[in-house]
Amino acid sequence: MASRKLDKAQWRPFFDRVSKAILGMRAEIEVDSLELGSQLEVKADWLPLLGIVYDHKDDILEIALEGLDHLIRNPREIHVDEGVTGLESLMVVSADGVRQIVKLRDPLMLPAPSAAVS
Repeated sequence: MASRKLDKAQWRPFFDRVSKAILGMRAEIEVDSLELGSQLEVKADWLPLLGIVYDHKDDILEIALEGLDHLIRNPREIHVDEGVTGLESLMVVSADGVRQIVKLRDPLMLPAPSAAVS
C-alpha cells in the first residue's frame, strides 16, 4: 500500500478521477479529535459509497454515502492510501485539527444461490 499526501491543487481532479472506481464500495468513517477521542461517525459503518467530491469554492470535501452526506469543512490536508486495486483509505485533517479517516472496502460478494437438488 502506498500512502501519499495530496497537494491542494490535486484534490478536485483526484476525486473526480477516482469517484467512478469507488462507486458502490463500502465506507466507514472514523472521526478523531482531542475533544472527542476516537469515534465512528454515526450511521457510517460500512455504508455504500456514492462518491467523494471536493468543492474548492466553498472549501468542502463531501463524502456521499447511502443515506448520509458527510461534509468536511476547510480541509487542511488529505492523505490517501492506494493499493493494487485502487483507493483503500484516506485521512482528512480539517482546519480545527480533527482527523477523519475514511476506510474503503469492496462489498461482500456472495455466491449465487445453487439450484435445488432433487
